[in-house]
Amino acid sequence: MSKILIRGAKVLGGEPQDVLIDGDTIAEVGSGLSAEGAEVVEADGKVLLPGLVDLHTHLREPGREDSETVLTGTRAAASGGYTAVFAMANTFPVADTAGVVEQVYRLGQEHGYCDVQPIGAVTVGLEGKKLAELGAMHESAAGVTVFSDDGKCVDDAVIMRRALEYVKAFGGVVAQHAQEPRLTEGAQMNEGVVSAELGLGGWPAVAEESIIARDVLLAEHVGSRVHICHLSTAGSVEIVRWAKSRGIDVTAEVTPHHLLLTDELVRSYNPVYKVNPPLRTEHDVLALREALADGTIDIVATDHAPHPHEDKDCEWAAAAMGMVGLETALSVVQRTMVETGLLDWAGVADRMSLKPAAIGGAKGHGRPVSAGEPANLTLVDTAYRGEVDPAGFASRSRNTPYEGRELPGRVTHTWLRGRATLVDGKLA
Repeated sequence: MSKILIRGAKVLGGEPQDVLIDGDTIAEVGSGLSAEGAEVVEADGKVLLPGLVDLHTHLREPGREDSETVLTGTRAAASGGYTAVFAMANTFPVADTAGVVEQVYRLGQEHGYCDVQPIGAVTVGLEGKKLAELGAMHESAAGVTVFSDDGKCVDDAVIMRRALEYVKAFGGVVAQHAQEPRLTEGAQMNEGVVSAELGLGGWPAVAEESIIARDVLLAEHVGSRVHICHLSTAGSVEIVRWAKSRGIDVTAEVTPHHLLLTDELVRSYNPVYKVNPPLRTEHDVLALREALADGTIDIVATDHAPHPHEDKDCEWAAAAMGMVGLETALSVVQRTMVETGLLDWAGVADRMSLKPAAIGGAKGHGRPVSAGEPANLTLVDTAYRGEVDPAGFASRSRNTPYEGRELPGRVTHTWLRGRATLVDGKLA
């Protein structure tokens, strides 16, 4: 088993220390550690974090390998500092059976760039009519504990209640895509001043907020766990804050793009800014940042949504919704949360590693950087500044809203159980 000495790293942004990896485990953390028999990585004051965990990734395989595959998606994850991702169920066929989730799980194991934990569909075919094989997916080799129809809302209250009751038996969680479908028919962007001026169909905040309000009450009634995907409005923040004050078992995520971008960008009619839920107002963005800082929003999740060129390079109304995010997420969080003083690096580790791992039950991930823990680690050059160039992405798709934008920070190394998956910014 190989030894690696990471010398002079700022663990969680603290004072420089040495971290010795022996095989798949952190052997020692301290100052002046011996490098005998070890490969040395000179960290030079870079920040060392536990490997990032993404609770919301679209890997597209099976069925849409023109957008992404488990291989290309996990390579993108490693490039962004992730050691575990949760793969959403809206594939073709839908991941609503034990067979499909096991296929995705085993592909992740074979490729080895990061751990892949499939998310199972809540309903058969994402149709919202009949519960999928929740128990069978949980008992499969994939051990599914998170279920979501993401891309579609479980809008039937009876189905949602039954799903919450079912997963409670084995400690699972339902992750809801909060979008009341009748209120968003024909919607193209956030409903507000900009949509009115552009003449585009508006997507009202209440379409998200009404579902969240219903579902936290259902979770309270059933005594089960509910997780809110890609929360995007100030009103949604207040509902989650209220629910937590009542002791309701609810968690919530925010995406990097909802922490930085606003609906003003839609004035360009560039479909790269078309996403579900839509980019909101500056007021919403600031509320989301504050909520992530104070813990009302528990985690950052990418909602990495790759699309082929032809699905984005077209007129706005015809364009697919979604953005890639695995390779830029940490930089956006550094820009919006660290450089604004809202979070320190220990807080980033909490929101992007510890808590998402805990919510999803990612074993061996989201652990402290200390002796005896699995060596799932990410080294970040926080002093780096550079323009985003999607041509260098590991993802198969290029639909990033940050092309040409300067962002801070760059992941230089990623280790999965002590094995380097990224070295000096290049995939191993």
